[in-house]
Amino acid sequence: MSEAFWLLLAAALNFSGMAWLALAMEVHWGQVMHRHADEALRPRRRLRALGAAALLLSLLACLSADWPSMAVLVWIMLLAGSAVGVAMVLSRRPRWLAPWVLGGRNVRPA
Repeated sequence: MSEAFWLLLAAALNFSGMAWLALAMEVHWGQVMHRHADEALRPRRRLRALGAAALLLSLLACLSADWPSMAVLVWIMLLAGSAVGVAMVLSRRPRWLAPWVLGGRNVRPA
């Protein structure tokens, strides 16, 4: 597959991973879901695991796109960009991250 495909996949996985890791935190969960975080401990644990897995898959996608030295640099830059992007969404439109909550009927936004 082409290098552009792998980099696009890496960027999407990186943003999703950062979003899932942010939603695993009590404060951000409350911002997005308008509920107390103690009600949703189990979905938050799953989000933490999904976030870590997505970041690892993002690294693998970067390694598929380019040489290891360049891939790691691109991955670190994607980490920073995704973290800033998720922070900006959380500060202005936190409800936009609600689709990243994959928890079923009891965790939908109020």
